[in-house]
Amino acid sequence: MKRPLHAVALIGRVLLAMIFVISGWGKLTSFAATAGYIGSKGLPLSEVLAAISIAIELGAGLALILGFKARWAALALAVFIVVITPIFHNFWAVPAAQAMAQQINFEKNVSILGGMLIIVAFGPGRYSLDKG
Repeated sequence: MKRPLHAVALIGRVLLAMIFVISGWGKLTSFAATAGYIGSKGLPLSEVLAAISIAIELGAGLALILGFKARWAALALAVFIVVITPIFHNFWAVPAAQAMAQQINFEKNVSILGGMLIIVAFGPGRYSLDKG
């Protein structure tokens, strides 16, 4: 791969991971609200699930940015997306006024899942701690 494409891979990886780092930080700084929202979906042990969510989003997100164990980080985030998307963006089961926003979030997550699978398949690129 030519050097400019390695830079593009780095930029893409950082941009893909940013949503998880930002979201994880937001969950950490508003832990009680996060646990409450998780509980509102009928999930048990909402505080434990909130802590797990924060660990995955921040841990795997930062690992992906750095390119440290990037394939494993992308796989962890892919599994996370598969688990949480139908629970938190179930556009088929919300009032009509919320359906479009939830469908957009659902589809966004499916697109992000595609990006994660590309990293799992092809690695993080040369500019990473894993070095490709």
